[in-house]
Amino acid sequence: MADHPTHRQIVRPYGDTTGDGMVQLSFTLPLPHDKRAEGAALQLAGKMGLDPALLVHAKAMGPDFTFFVVYGRVHHLVDVDKVQVLEREFPLLSAKEVNAAIRAGLKRRLVVVGACIGTDAHTVGIDAILNIKGFAGEKGLEYYSEITVRNLGAQVLVPDLVERARAERADAVLVSQVVTQRDAHLHNVREMSAAFREAYPAGTAPLLVVGGPRFDETMAGELGVDRIFGKGTTPGEVASYLVHALVTTDGHRRRAS
Repeated sequence: MADHPTHRQIVRPYGDTTGDGMVQLSFTLPLPHDKRAEGAALQLAGKMGLDPALLVHAKAMGPDFTFFVVYGRVHHLVDVDKVQVLEREFPLLSAKEVNAAIRAGLKRRLVVVGACIGTDAHTVGIDAILNIKGFAGEKGLEYYSEITVRNLGAQVLVPDLVERARAERADAVLVSQVVTQRDAHLHNVREMSAAFREAYPAGTAPLLVVGGPRFDETMAGELGVDRIFGKGTTPGEVASYLVHALVTTDGHRRRAS
């Protein structure tokens, strides 16, 4: 995590003209679509600090819900110098470089087990990273000659994931979570990290990597995992991170086996 020690920079939202503070937001209210619901949406926008607020879109979502888009001015400022982000701490490597690093440093194939855990049936994320077809023009980890991939698919129970990781002698476990209702993704990841800590002696657990569109990348320590990747992550980024985290130049795995 890094701060950017630059000159103090204060910004406000941009809508029609620079610095006008205009923002657009959307939300759903559990009300049928009528004038009363539209008034409720504007009341909510006002309480959120939009002044004035303009209702630009309202659409019934079944008989009992309405989706709204509102547009208005806020008076909040953003102090850019106080923004904290997780900087990439490793170089991006080509597939050839990843394979060469594993071959020279690990002296065996790197084993990755991937899954969607809990009730999450959305495999598009884990498949984009693991399957050879890949994502964003990059081939997935199955393409790498020095990486063995075991993709367990969707709705994998945490105990089964731990058991399979032990059986495969996994170096890394990759978990994708797309379903986020009631913070299910956070609960599932905490359950997973606790299960691995319990199942492995200290310092011997595989690298735990999670990804999904609703994760905060700075929460890895809080969730008990080694790394979090957000939306838009490519297979090459994950492969490069695995080399950074697991492979040394002296023929040993960085983490105890």
